[in-house]
Amino acid sequence: MKPASRIFRRLGLALALTATALQVQAADIVIGYQTGIDPAKVPQAEGAYEKAIGEKLDWRRFNSGPEVVTALASGHLQIGNLGSSPLAAATSRGLPLVTFLVAARIDSAEALVVRNGSGINDPQDLLGKTIATPFVSTSHYSLLGAIKHWGLDASKVKIVNLQPAEISAAWKRGDIDGAFVWSPALGEIKKDGKVLTDAAEVGRWGAPTFEVWVARKDFAEKHPEVLARFAEVTLKSFADYNANPAAWDAASPQVASIARLTGAEPADVPELLAGSAFPNRDEQLSEAWLGGGTAKAIAATAEFLKEQGRVDRVRPSYAEFVSSDAVRAAQ
Repeated sequence: MKPASRIFRRLGLALALTATALQVQAADIVIGYQTGIDPAKVPQAEGAYEKAIGEKLDWRRFNSGPEVVTALASGHLQIGNLGSSPLAAATSRGLPLVTFLVAARIDSAEALVVRNGSGINDPQDLLGKTIATPFVSTSHYSLLGAIKHWGLDASKVKIVNLQPAEISAAWKRGDIDGAFVWSPALGEIKKDGKVLTDAAEVGRWGAPTFEVWVARKDFAEKHPEVLARFAEVTLKSFADYNANPAAWDAASPQVASIARLTGAEPADVPELLAGSAFPNRDEQLSEAWLGGGTAKAIAATAEFLKEQGRVDRVRPSYAEFVSSDAVRAAQ
């Protein structure tokens, strides 16, 4: 019996160690981010979120919002960064998400660039041309909004689904005539292309876009303190930038951190930062954003996506997918 008891003791120890390992793994917070240019990339690069939250954070890079949505739906992410279009598509399907922070109002940080020599000089020239964008992204939404505003037949524009890195490669090969996209691909294609319109202009035409931070509802309910500290760090980075944007020039340490994390050229970063607006705490809590405007904007986006056949239904209200609690709790 003595050898058997040793076996059972060893087995018990092994199971205990396995359970401990699983607990540690389960405690890790996995966060999905994208390569859009914003001030919060600085504390991310410098480890400020880990310090504030006091937990290990596993940052995962994604190419587009729909990829983030898929990872959130599968439970592989607890927190994710995505745009208003994939957010509207996900919440229309009832994915249990809570929008707890507005990451940016997108202006010129996303744009439709057409290749020099493509023969595209005005919107009508898009007919018969190949234009790339990541499908169901904010850029895709802006592209469709622009086409609608111009009164063009979208079926006569060849819109292809490419991720940002694929857009850069296709552009270099000459496979596409234009693209609606964000950085770092945007900075690359602008070098030998011209901007036909951007998200700011499309927003004024009635199709605004924005970026948000969301969490799975089950995680948000169990760990409100994590979201509050996450919001606190993010809002501090916004305040630092908004206080003196000129200090974030190509030679600044802030821009160096952003470029290192996103792959953007440092020389492009200041312009890309200026291409978005980063709401402060009071603005976040206002009627324009978490105080009601965000839910209304999600509903409007969902209505447009339904017209385009991208979602099957529009919910009566999207208020349940937006919360101001984290921002209110942030110091």
